Amino acid sequence: MEQNMNIEIEPTAAADRPEVVPEKFWDADTGSVRVDALAKSYCELEKHMSGMVRLPGEESGPEERERFLRALGVPETPDGYEFGEAMGAEGLSPDPDVNRRLHEAGFSNDQAKLVYSLAQEYVAPLVQQAAVEFEAERQTERLAKHFGGADKWETVSRQMLEWGRANLPKPALQALSTTYEGCLALHGMMQNGEPALARGDGGGDDASLDQLKSMMRDPRYWRDRDPSIIRQVTEGFERAYQRDA
Repeated sequence: MEQNMNIEIEPTAAADRPEVVPEKFWDADTGSVRVDALAKSYCELEKHMSGMVRLPGEESGPEERERFLRALGVPETPDGYEFGEAMGAEGLSPDPDVNRRLHEAGFSNDQAKLVYSLAQEYVAPLVQQAAVEFEAERQTERLAKHFGGADKWETVSRQMLEWGRANLPKPALQALSTTYEGCLALHGMMQNGEPALARGDGGGDDASLDQLKSMMRDPRYWRDRDPSIIRQVTEGFERAYQRDA
């Protein structure tokens, strides 16, 4: 005999959130993915990714590499670098070959400016110092030849230095002892006797001497060793000596 059985079925519980679905995209009430939130987040991510520049790889084409370089600030051509006032009035001048190599290496405008700034700060002083030392050696060789050899010049230069320290103001001695022409003038002063400039007895034109001192403070004299400025200073002291000797 068939028996009727009433089976009570409990309501089905909402499905648990899968681990791969973030909580913000899960609707716990319905046990399903919040498709609208997921789609909105995807659109925002896609918009953000579209503004990013992908790092080019080996398989990248030239157009992708060019976009990447432009985004980094690399100009289209080597002459596109803009240094502005970074070089300074007395700074290094941009070199086309250097700019070409910087461009080939993918240097941005800021990086290229940094290269020149470092060269100006660290390399230029070394080059200038080397130039000064080279010029000093050249002047010494000329003087040694003029006075009959290195040994004779060493003796004469020591005598001139001692005489100059005893008879000339320090700025005048410095001005005359740094060039070939100045050393010859200094030697002539020593041979002919003490000049009025050194005695301080009121001889000489004060205005002319002040002008010479001003010229010696000019960077073109003490730093750049401008031949025309050096010649003017040397000849000025010679005239002061000849006038009052």
